[in-house]
Amino acid sequence: MQYTIFATGRFPTAKASAYLQQLSKHFAHKLPVEFDESTSRITLPAGICTLTATDQELRIDVSAETAEQLDRAKAIIDSHLERFAFREGFKSMDWG
Repeated sequence: MQYTIFATGRFPTAKASAYLQQLSKHFAHKLPVEFDESTSRITLPAGICTLTATDQELRIDVSAETAEQLDRAKAIIDSHLERFAFREGFKSMDWG
């Protein structure tokens, strides 16, 4: 597969590592995932997500073949983080 479309999302949070690990463990039940406390690579059907946790934010780089797949991958991440980070009022990554 050739991934030629990219987006980067940022979520300011002091719990970035916890969310990275929660997302990774969740997706690892059905998808290829490699992760540690500060980095993760999740292979979604719609694209590849690379997560990086710092003390201040969770950064997610998404790559896909088409704009539709990119939008789908971003929506998957947003919907899962909305459930996991509801206490912080999460609604969507800042996909700048």
